[in-house]
Amino acid sequence: MKAVTTSVLAVNGGSSSIKFALYEVNGMLHLLLSGEIENIGAANAVFNYTNTISNLKDSIAAKIADYDEAADFLIDWLEKQDCFASVKAIGHRIVHGMQHTSPERITAALLQELKKISAYDPDHLPEEIKLVEVFSIRHPDTAQVACFDTSFHTSMPQVAKLLTIPRKYIDQGIQRYGFHGLSYSYLMEELRRAAGNEAANGKIILAHLGSGASIAAVENGKSMDTSMGFTPTSGLPMATRTGDLDPGVAWYLMESEKLDAKQFNHLINHESGLLGISETSSDMRELIQTQSTDIRAADAVELFCYQTKKWIGAYAAAIGGIDVLVFSGGIGEHAAEIRSRICDSLGFLGIQIDNARNINDEAIISADAARVSVRVIKTNEELMIARLVCHVLNYSI
Repeated sequence: MKAVTTSVLAVNGGSSSIKFALYEVNGMLHLLLSGEIENIGAANAVFNYTNTISNLKDSIAAKIADYDEAADFLIDWLEKQDCFASVKAIGHRIVHGMQHTSPERITAALLQELKKISAYDPDHLPEEIKLVEVFSIRHPDTAQVACFDTSFHTSMPQVAKLLTIPRKYIDQGIQRYGFHGLSYSYLMEELRRAAGNEAANGKIILAHLGSGASIAAVENGKSMDTSMGFTPTSGLPMATRTGDLDPGVAWYLMESEKLDAKQFNHLINHESGLLGISETSSDMRELIQTQSTDIRAADAVELFCYQTKKWIGAYAAAIGGIDVLVFSGGIGEHAAEIRSRICDSLGFLGIQIDNARNINDEAIISADAARVSVRVIKTNEELMIARLVCHVLNYSI
């Protein structure tokens, strides 16, 4: 790697993957390396990376049993690239931050606090904590910063945070928090850059549609509501998560199928959603390809589009209209058919897309005569993490 004085490493841990990006800090952020470890714990685990300096891309099959091994694998690889000579700080996506409203340096006290709330998000927080701990052991003198996925939504009004359970549980912190906050923060920055302050301060609905999917309603630059709630399982149907589910289903399955709490949690997070409905795949690309011959795949695609359309309509009502609709995430950025089916029949809101622009994944896909601007913005959580780290540590960018 070329000689770099100061760099920041952004680490984005998912339930079975770790994305990373290394940025040089030199008046602005320059991407040096990026990659992802996929399918951690599975037989087909793989490490993909891109070196932007040499323009080299490669994919390496790897045997990685768990997050501890994944973290060590990533650190070993980065050390071989001589990265840690310049890495001054590591930023981590922390999915659940509860009442934390801004990024902060990771201390022993914060780590202990995160461990206490791990049960709030058992599919992400324990693994993210492991990442922090392994980096602390391997590089104890490197600053680490927590970037909370929930912090974007702390501006939601109380009525949007409340859950209809006895208030004694609300007082214990059981409320709607919302997630995908790093993505939404980045999308708002990009919207402001591309469309100006007036557009970014309007009535905006952001659709982060990927294997994890959510919708956010934003007004005057602030989150007013979002589809994910107490955990990332709620809201829209997703790749393997149910989205909103009648709580009576939990009681029924625990009684009839004798599922315990752990088994039910696994069912709603890893066996449901698009995978559960189609019985074949959690990948929207595969479902689109097979929907004409498999009614189960067709049902999964239709359900996803139908529910997303409902949430957009609901949030337009909640914030009193819509000026801009933004699609992002793997599905939102690349699946023109899904965008078209979601926007179909939303003309009463002023939403109308141009088919040619949509098929070509253009930045603006709305028709010229449409009242609502419909945009496609590629999200970048790793860049947002790096920006937040620089802000916390007062690096000039």
